[in-house]
Amino acid sequence: MEGKGAWPAGQVGALHRGWPGLRWRSPGRADAGRVGWWSMVICLPWLAACAVAPPQGSGLADGAVPVRAASTIDPLLAARAMISAPTMLQDIRTLASDAFEGRAPGTPGEDLTVEWLGARFRALGLQPAGGGGKYGQPVPLTAYTSQTSLTLTVKGKPHVLTPLRDFVTWSPVPLRDLAIDASEVVFVGYGVIAPEYGWNDYKGVDLRGKTLLMLVNDPQVPDPANPDRLDPAMFRGDAMTYYGRWTYKYEMAARQGAAAVLIVHEPALAGYPWQVVANSWGQENYVLASATTNTDYPMAPGWIEGRQARTLLQAAGLDLDRLRAAALRADFRPMRLPMQARFRIRNRWREVQSANVLARVEGSDPALRNEAVVYTAHWDHFGRDQRDGQDRIYHGALDNAAGVSGMLQIAGAMAAMQPPPRRSVLFVSTTAEERGLLGARWYVHHPAVPLAQTVANINIDGINPYGRSTGVDVIGYGNNSLEDMLIDVALGQDRQVFAEARPELGLMYRSDQFEFARAGVPSLFMSAHPVLRGRSQEAARQLIEGYAAHDYHTPEDRVREDWDLSGAVEDLQLLLEVGLRAANAERRPEWKPGAEFARQP
Repeated sequence: MEGKGAWPAGQVGALHRGWPGLRWRSPGRADAGRVGWWSMVICLPWLAACAVAPPQGSGLADGAVPVRAASTIDPLLAARAMISAPTMLQDIRTLASDAFEGRAPGTPGEDLTVEWLGARFRALGLQPAGGGGKYGQPVPLTAYTSQTSLTLTVKGKPHVLTPLRDFVTWSPVPLRDLAIDASEVVFVGYGVIAPEYGWNDYKGVDLRGKTLLMLVNDPQVPDPANPDRLDPAMFRGDAMTYYGRWTYKYEMAARQGAAAVLIVHEPALAGYPWQVVANSWGQENYVLASATTNTDYPMAPGWIEGRQARTLLQAAGLDLDRLRAAALRADFRPMRLPMQARFRIRNRWREVQSANVLARVEGSDPALRNEAVVYTAHWDHFGRDQRDGQDRIYHGALDNAAGVSGMLQIAGAMAAMQPPPRRSVLFVSTTAEERGLLGARWYVHHPAVPLAQTVANINIDGINPYGRSTGVDVIGYGNNSLEDMLIDVALGQDRQVFAEARPELGLMYRSDQFEFARAGVPSLFMSAHPVLRGRSQEAARQLIEGYAAHDYHTPEDRVREDWDLSGAVEDLQLLLEVGLRAANAERRPEWKPGAEFARQP
């Protein structure tokens, strides 16, 4: 997996990390303040299910509308031929239209989305699986809108921070007015306790009522043999672990009794620019309304913009880079800073009955039909932004109307197959993924098929709208045997399989497959390899960087007239066949030795 060169089609052994002509520096060093365009290629969920035009011999011309499977045609070829770029584009246009109001949970946009999805599943011939003969599975949420202020007093001098520009915070506490006064600010390094690595950033220090300042991502421990790389023996080297995820940091801070958290945002280590933080947490936020599936956060979880954090630390006579270096020592202890935090939060909250949308293709084998392969794609986005007297709709075309449309393509192909797959196949379109994978978390606690009988999850979060790619990247490669199926199918498409080039960005933890994986279900999440057939690297760079810089998690994520969904078709055909293999195989997909999420015996 550490090899530099791409393995050729036909060789199923080594995997390629990185791309020809590109060199990566370790994060947190000379380029830590800059997000390379290829890093954004990898970090964005909308690249999760990219694809290509119908393969040679499919009998389907580019852009043609396929017909339903006929009994005289090979079932797999017929199913692959049903993946239709025009139908996919039509579905994306519908879901991303103004009429759907950005598809935020608990809004008229959700009502329209859930009704539309149920109608589409019904028209494709899938059975409802949400319970009670319905497609919808209720997901109870509590929605919070928080008006916040933050003053950091540094050596006796107050600094009033500007919401959204300098910081973002909110509160899941069901009180109208909350105040945190004169809370001592304590730097806790990366906020990690990892016994398997001999790591404890807290050292038993009493942090009750404190405001914790912490760094994003995993501890960036240098390799003693090569300081330009990360130590592979610590936190999986270049690959982010769950310890680097913001959800973990909030959870751990709450266990310490902290009142508030400010994670220092650095784009290169977070994997997304500050605007994503502001747009994601600066509006209405959600938590699950059930204590059995909720995650405990401190009273005021939040982020501080990196340059602002650096400026405030300088005012305190401190240097962010030196603090970071101190946090990489085994003897690091929490550092009390000459700062005090004052938060004021005014909450509005409402109870929301949201919904996942579930549909089923019943398995044909009496001995296996009670087991299931589950495809997921979240339907939600950020709704309408009516701050500042404006009314902006977050259309969410690539993220994730596109992924939902791709899942519908696979669902229709599966439903038309005769005979059906041996195991049942579930299609789950989740709510509130953008708010912390909440719909997926609810589903794994309330599954339509027991998790012990759920053999695989295949997640689709976006598609590739830029044409055919030379291969696919597996997010979190090395976890389970679904990847081996993927390799075999990709070889048949004359494509290569690559390990993700930026594993430090932690994409494994940032979409719905994470909830299934940590519940013990082998999961697959992939993105198109960003080398496009017929385009130069520079042309691909301009396309992808433009989306990352201007559209991702903004109202500008719209359908574009220059999209080429030929790539999306090929990737969806690939995911279709992997799912069929998992549904038909005698042996279930299996975890590989040492996999992070393997079910314990």
